Amino acid sequence: MELQYAIFGLGTSETILIIAALLLLFGGKKIPELMRGIGQGVREFNTAKSNIKQEIEEGMKEKPVAKATEENKA
Repeated sequence: MELQYAIFGLGTSETILIIAALLLLFGGKKIPELMRGIGQGVREFNTAKSNIKQEIEEGMKEKPVAKATEENKA
């Protein structure tokens, strides 16, 4: 049984090749900016996801008060 340490099924040589290509395309100074932007985007996505989840949970906890009062009037 072979134990495989890989990201997305990529081996070590493929990962090194991708990193080298990124260095050639963006240069050493642009990569930290790029990673910072990606990190900020991921953070914003997770914040929005947790806000939506919280709103859904709060909506499920609330009882439909307006509907019950309308039924009582009729």
